[in-house]
Amino acid sequence: MSYLEWGDPANANVLLCVHGLTRVGHDFDLLAQAMIDRYRVVCPDVVGRGASDWLRDPRHYHIAQYAVDMVTLIARLNVETVHWVGTSMGGLIGITVAGQPESPVSKFVINDVGPTLSAAAVQRIGEYLGKPIRFDTMDAATDYVAFVAAPFGLKTRAEWRSITETVIRRDGNGWVLHYDPRISEPFKGVTPELAAKAEAATWVLWDNIRCPTLLTRGAQSDLLSRETAMQMTQRGPKAKLAEFAGVGHAPMFMHEDQISVVRDFLLNG
Repeated sequence: MSYLEWGDPANANVLLCVHGLTRVGHDFDLLAQAMIDRYRVVCPDVVGRGASDWLRDPRHYHIAQYAVDMVTLIARLNVETVHWVGTSMGGLIGITVAGQPESPVSKFVINDVGPTLSAAAVQRIGEYLGKPIRFDTMDAATDYVAFVAAPFGLKTRAEWRSITETVIRRDGNGWVLHYDPRISEPFKGVTPELAAKAEAATWVLWDNIRCPTLLTRGAQSDLLSRETAMQMTQRGPKAKLAEFAGVGHAPMFMHEDQISVVRDFLLNG
């Protein structure tokens, strides 16, 4: 598993930032720059994405495996505790780690995800996940990312291009998405019964979390309903809630209003 590292490698204050389903550690570049005065910031590419290796057996592309990988990473960093920022999938991994007895997560920012997920949003994501797509130009790739990730709420073409360049790779005369298409196999194999069991288990983990927790949500999110978000403020760690107008799933922490909320919570909350 590859990871990016920012700041003083001797700093014992570690901020671990974990990205969403098809994204990469570079998603946190701007947040990392805003935090390196106080933290050693570590941003992994979850296995199967970006610079990390692809798994031989795609059945292991699941949250439990990713959580084990993150615990191994924390041990490699040689620290007892970390602060955690997790977007979407990275938030679910965070729930799994933070919900364990004697968890190393001492402060938790969970971004636009929760134990109960909208079935319609999951279906929307499944419609593009793992499809073999090839782009002849960088502009075409940027158009695609701006379309499928429109709810991110980015404001300029330059912002869309910056988050496109990190999730594609050169392939001959064109570009392809920089993740293993087989990450879709476990995702698409989820039945309603399995989804219900996973939801119940995730609520149990949420209820076990004891560290200070901030829940951030795009006000127009189609994945995390406001009803679920409110439940998360009343159960388990009783998270503080911050919502961002004009954003769906999920806030990207590229704009100052979003970065300042996270920084204030981690340093003062």
